[in-house]
Amino acid sequence: QVQLVESGGGLVQAGGSLRLSCAASGRTFSHYAMGWFRQAPGKEREFVAAITRIGSNTYYADSVKGRFTISRDNAKNTVFLQMDSLEPEDTAVYYCAGRLGVVTTTPGLFGSWGQGTQVTVSS
Repeated sequence: QVQLVESGGGLVQAGGSLRLSCAASGRTFSHYAMGWFRQAPGKEREFVAAITRIGSNTYYADSVKGRFTISRDNAKNTVFLQMDSLEPEDTAVYYCAGRLGVVTTTPGLFGSWGQGTQVTVSS
């Protein structure tokens, strides 16, 4: 499995922006569909965004559509999540995940996970 390390989280005011990065180890990053998920205190982990292996298609949760953008750079083994117009409801630990093969939005189908990065949006 690919090893994943997230970075870029932090504290931001409502309406602000953050860019999360997820660096992957290994030489087969382009074989992995990638996703971002988040988990707020007391809530289940939920899907945020996903991208296909070559970046040709992207998928978003309704709650972030139009505000978040997922992208990837296979040459640098990195996937990004650009988060704009952040809201206090976006506060959560954000996880990067990888799945060998086709993209999905189901967290249980991803085999590789990062350690998470905290995003806090103040009102």
